[in-house]
Amino acid sequence: MQRRSLEKTPLEKTAVVISVVVPLIAVFIAIWTLWEQIVGWRELTIMLVGYVLTAIGITIGFHRMLTHRSFEGYPAVRFVFLALGSMALQGPCHEWASNHIKHHAHTDEEEDPHSPLHGFVHSHLGWLVSGPKPDFEKYGKWMLKDPLVMFVGRTWYIWVAVGLIVPYLLAGWTGLLWGGLVRIFLLNHVTWSVNSVCHTFGNKMFTTEDESRNNWAVGLLAMGEGWHNNHHAFPRSAFHGMRWYQFDFSSYVIWTMEKVGLVWNVQRVPLERLEARLARPTATIPTASAE
Repeated sequence: MQRRSLEKTPLEKTAVVISVVVPLIAVFIAIWTLWEQIVGWRELTIMLVGYVLTAIGITIGFHRMLTHRSFEGYPAVRFVFLALGSMALQGPCHEWASNHIKHHAHTDEEEDPHSPLHGFVHSHLGWLVSGPKPDFEKYGKWMLKDPLVMFVGRTWYIWVAVGLIVPYLLAGWTGLLWGGLVRIFLLNHVTWSVNSVCHTFGNKMFTTEDESRNNWAVGLLAMGEGWHNNHHAFPRSAFHGMRWYQFDFSSYVIWTMEKVGLVWNVQRVPLERLEARLARPTATIPTASAE
């Protein structure tokens, strides 16, 4: 079988640029509407709710559930999280996961899709244009055999449209602006900050062979994804916050779903394994997620 080309076409590169630039333009328009006071609490509430829902779609659906298989769930649960993640305009779920699997296989090396070796801007968003297509034959081929994943992945633009239409129906054009485009802009840059900021700024709780770091600001904004050094130390763990003060909203959602029976086989790290990997060993690690 002939291996498909992994080079992005000019049309694909243009589509990526448009998906980055249009939300940016929308932010400037939104700032003007805020200055002119033609935006209210309704639009801001729609944006906040939409941000949280699509953020956990990425963190729980695309990342912890699909990429790392940190837990299992009913098809309806899986569909909801994958559809919500698709609304973030970060591409099809299976492509997202394939790129992230490659990132873990070559973290901070030349083959890392968003390697900091090529600079902060490249690791933040430059890789979206200059990087290769996802390599399914090598990273995540099993996803191609999952009908639900492929259905959501191949219809991802429909879920993007839903994520724009709903705020428009709720609040008109200002709802679309704030709850759609501004929400996409904010969430995408927060997500990309996990690739750039969390491999440049922060601290290491665990000894790893890469430059992954914990960053509290990204941890807060990215629903727990900013505890990136923790994640690279234990990639399959459904819980990224390893101490009580490491706020990980996504883990609370997963824990709640497990308690009510919506998900199962939730991956946890035994306390002794956590202690063995600590960069600065301490007597105990007070955390409920490590039980």
